Amino acid sequence: MFFDLNYILMVLVPGLLLSGWASFRVKRAFNKYSKVRSATGMTGAQAAQRLLAYAGIADVQVVATRGRLSDHYNPVTKKLALSEQVYGSNSVAAIGIACHEAGHAIQHAKKYAPLWLRSTLVPMAGIGSNIGYIAMFLGLIMGAMGMVLFGAVLFSAVVLFQLVTLPVEFDATARAKRLAVEQGLILQTERVGMDRVLNAAAMTYVAAAVASLLTLLYFLMRAGLLGGRD
Repeated sequence: MFFDLNYILMVLVPGLLLSGWASFRVKRAFNKYSKVRSATGMTGAQAAQRLLAYAGIADVQVVATRGRLSDHYNPVTKKLALSEQVYGSNSVAAIGIACHEAGHAIQHAKKYAPLWLRSTLVPMAGIGSNIGYIAMFLGLIMGAMGMVLFGAVLFSAVVLFQLVTLPVEFDATARAKRLAVEQGLILQTERVGMDRVLNAAAMTYVAAAVASLLTLLYFLMRAGLLGGRD
């Protein structure tokens, strides 16, 4: 198991390549366009607040948070947290990321179904990523196919969570691209830079979903629960 060539070729290598490629794209795009000042001079925090006001959302607080590219929206606390590189920056990259997070807040306010489903899956995904993987691993080592199947069911919550995350992120990105221009946060000519940053960020979620799906398929195949048993 520890030196399984199939695991290396089917899961480890593709996962590392995809995640590495996606991470590289994000860093390259952000580093480039974080140095390009927007024509409006608006900061990431101001852009997020402008979109919240446009959507009539008054109960979401825009706050600064530590950590590089740690930007996120928490639907429970209704806090839109922007990293230090985004909150006070007036770059095209900062405005794009801030608008994306504001897009999540708008999804929440409009009761966007995939966002609700993703939030519902969070506890199950947390259990599946830990207990599910361990159960599959131990079941395969001990030859206990029932345990592998049990772990696979739990781990499926992780795969489902990441698959549901894709439309949530893509929709927030689409909203950000459209509203940033419509609300005058950036110029149409600046959309190229914003699009590259957001598109690169979206691919990190695709990479995570593919890696988890490959992991699940590998264990099912090794256990003989999918296709022929190896």
